[in-house]
Amino acid sequence: MAFSAETCVAMHIGDRSEQQDRAGLFAHPKRPGIMMAVLADGMGGHSGGAMAAEQVILRAKQNLEAYAPLHETPQELLSSVIEEAHTVIKLTRFTSEKDPHSTAVTFLLQQGKAYWAHCGDSRFYYFRGTTTVSRSGDHSLVGELVRKGRLDESAALDHPQRNVLLSCLGSDRPPRIDYGHCESPEQGDSFLLCSDGLWAYFTDFELASTLQAHPPRVAAEQLIQMARERGGGVGDNIALVIIKLVPAVASTTR
Repeated sequence: MAFSAETCVAMHIGDRSEQQDRAGLFAHPKRPGIMMAVLADGMGGHSGGAMAAEQVILRAKQNLEAYAPLHETPQELLSSVIEEAHTVIKLTRFTSEKDPHSTAVTFLLQQGKAYWAHCGDSRFYYFRGTTTVSRSGDHSLVGELVRKGRLDESAALDHPQRNVLLSCLGSDRPPRIDYGHCESPEQGDSFLLCSDGLWAYFTDFELASTLQAHPPRVAAEQLIQMARERGGGVGDNIALVIIKLVPAVASTTR
């Protein structure tokens, strides 16, 4: 059954002095039915993180414009965004006094199929109703401890080394990239890309319930407001992209 997508991109500086998160949503300039969402959380001192995150967004836009599905797979497109942004971010270390790094989450909706990839601890969620179909795993120290069963998720949120990443863009090692896809998403499914300034304050069920109950723009406003309240005056930058699949609007002819 045909569907269309309702979307929203939103950011908030939180209680930081600079916004180093970035997010974007782009349609393919020549091929209907192809859309990319991307989100990056920059790190690296004053302006360095913002510079790194901006490179992820720029690379996503440029690579999507050049994307030809007959000659490149969705996974190749998503990985090229992360790998090429990683290379550019590394090069900026030699041309500036900064040490820029960034996370990255990329998402592609193509002809009714969904694909995603990520590196770092910004997250990708796929919800069906209030059920979490898929959630990306954090490439962080505490994320690894959770996967090994040495730490539960509630303890991970308060761990003193929660922000220590094991993989990101701009580091000396190649970025670790994890992938996912869905061949048959359905009407009512929702996809969420977000930085840790948002997800750190919510359970999966809270996120899913908010996305299910409201249009993307209203859901984004409510989530940011709740994250700000729960942040208690020390909240991080917030960035999110929401894609919600809804019934296609039938065209009318006269």
